[in-house]
Amino acid sequence: MTRTDEIISQTEAVTARNYAPLPIVITRAEGVWAWDVDGRRYLDCVSAYSSLNQGHRHPKIIAALVQQVNRLTLTSRAFHNDRMGAYLSRLCRLCEMEMALPMNTGAEAVETAIKLARLWGYRRKGIAADAAGIVACRNNFHGRTTTLVGFSSESRYRDLFGPHSPGFTLVDFGDADALAAAITPNTAAVLVEPIQAEAGVIVPPADYLSAARRICRENNVLLIYDEIQTGLGRTGKLFAYQHETDAKPDVLILGKALGGGVYPVSAVVSSAELLGIFEPGEHGSTFGGNPLAAAVGDAALAVIEDEALAERAAELGTWLRKALDRVRSPAIREVRGRGLLLGIDIEPEAGTARSLSARLAERGVLTKDTHVQVMRLAPPLTIEKPELEWLVEQIAAAFE
Repeated sequence: MTRTDEIISQTEAVTARNYAPLPIVITRAEGVWAWDVDGRRYLDCVSAYSSLNQGHRHPKIIAALVQQVNRLTLTSRAFHNDRMGAYLSRLCRLCEMEMALPMNTGAEAVETAIKLARLWGYRRKGIAADAAGIVACRNNFHGRTTTLVGFSSESRYRDLFGPHSPGFTLVDFGDADALAAAITPNTAAVLVEPIQAEAGVIVPPADYLSAARRICRENNVLLIYDEIQTGLGRTGKLFAYQHETDAKPDVLILGKALGGGVYPVSAVVSSAELLGIFEPGEHGSTFGGNPLAAAVGDAALAVIEDEALAERAAELGTWLRKALDRVRSPAIREVRGRGLLLGIDIEPEAGTARSLSARLAERGVLTKDTHVQVMRLAPPLTIEKPELEWLVEQIAAAFE
């Protein structure tokens, strides 16, 4: 029995099987590369679902983590700390917003945005108590809390976890007319992902987000973007909504890469008018905004900004997309996405994306399937062109 087999056997004996990982045991990583316990090296094209935009163990982020962990890690929000203000100031500047509410995980941040929308609906819009509605999109993925799975259209996420929270209406992603028709006087917000990554890297039609912005403005409804996976440079812009004009949201939800791949950090970013609605006691988190998270988040943002990772994603993503289009295979139905968030849609007759991911793992590439037939490619934004050229060679060989 190999070391990999031993560890997997031990792990599966004591771990709830709510995941089905590939049989690879990672023991260390650096930059865009990871190594398993048997010494094999892999190019990481999963990036922990875009949590590693800055690459594994970026030295500036690790230095910030170590420096802070040796000084102060947690105070709770019962007190101020000397790191949160500077961190949130940088975050607000980059988001072109005025105020932020720090949380830990992406799902927590989405829950926070929902609470904000409902509170605004009651206190500012005048919606009757317990009647505030939120419009979301089919095939969404906003997290796995009971509230969030309650308005998922994916049966695996939703079924057997009810009763579900009321107040959510689903429309087809990318259909601006359906979005407009779903809004009522009781609608407080529209919640949407600029690109549906988990659904298979689904890019909406041109100007869909701009249309959503207009529709929300005309109906006095908040526009909320979940940019947990698409934000912070991944799509070739700092935020995916910036690929369109006049599409800026009222509320922006961030996470994953905000923690630089070393710590869970998330935030809801908005105007002072909106986030100023919260009063003490109406929302909170013991770890939200803790000094360690603030130090890591500040360093993570600095790396994205200083190393122009969004611009790198735009340039290298354009090259990768063209290179993948040249991989001629009847098994490839479509290549889609933006920047360094790409999906390869595979013909069902050729097999599944998981089987292709397994073949690529044998060739030293880590990828992950989503929705059965789509293989998602999302390497760290620090990747170099020679590494992408090698990646394309492995993908072409795997399809052969």
